[in-house]
Amino acid sequence: MFDKFKQMAELKKMRDEAMELKRQLAAQEVVVEEKDIKVVMRGDQIVKNVVIQGEEQERLVDILNKAIKKSQQQAAKKLQEMSGGLSAMFKK
Repeated sequence: MFDKFKQMAELKKMRDEAMELKRQLAAQEVVVEEKDIKVVMRGDQIVKNVVIQGEEQERLVDILNKAIKKSQQQAAKKLQEMSGGLSAMFKK
C-alpha cells in the first residue's frame, strides 16, 4: 500500500517537473532573421511572429502553429504506441 503512495508521489513530482520545464520553455524565445524574413518562436515550439519584408504575417503564424501541433500529435502517438509495446513486455 505504501508503494502505491510512493509511486503517486513520484508521478506527481515528475509531472510538476515537466510543468516547470514547459513554463521555462514558453518563456524563452528564438529569433531567426535572414534577409527580409524574421521568425520569432518560443522554446515550446509556438511561433509568435513572422515578418516578411516588414509586414507581419498573422495567417502564416496560424498555419505554422497548426502544422507544428499536428506533427507533435503524430510524434506523441508514435511514442505512445512504442511505449505500449514496451509496457506489454514488462508485464510478462
